[in-house]
Amino acid sequence: DNKMREIRIEKMVLNIGVGKSGDELTKAAKVLQDLTDQKPVFSRAKYTIRSFNVKRNETMAVHATIRGSKAMELLKRGLKVKDFELRSRCFTDNGNFGFGVDEHIDLGIKFDPTTGIYGMDFYVILSRPGLRVKSRKHARSSIGKTHRVSKEDAMKWFKER
Repeated sequence: DNKMREIRIEKMVLNIGVGKSGDELTKAAKVLQDLTDQKPVFSRAKYTIRSFNVKRNETMAVHATIRGSKAMELLKRGLKVKDFELRSRCFTDNGNFGFGVDEHIDLGIKFDPTTGIYGMDFYVILSRPGLRVKSRKHARSSIGKTHRVSKEDAMKWFKER
């Protein structure tokens, strides 16, 4: 079997969208830090949306990017909540997929009454070796059609895992 055709997780992004800044967002960041063992990043609102009481540049979500074996381990914990089943519409055309979990305590974290319960989004980016060719500085080139990860490839990879 060709090693260059092997599909792997490039990265996984965990996102908790709180919708407002303040104490609630800090608690969500604590939950994400406990889950990933790394410092999460705060996301800001792009636009002001009056009907949602959202101001531009207000921090309202927190996310963390996980790579390597830690990503695979967290993905398995997340999929256990979903009974290892995803709809086909969870997969994008370029071979990525995402899903949401309603309660973070389902992932194996002890419930803490002071923090509360948060839902989170998992988004997984799949790739094949050699993806660096399109983003490096020297001798940059495009990735061929057959080497890109398609929706069907991603679904097949998901079933095998």
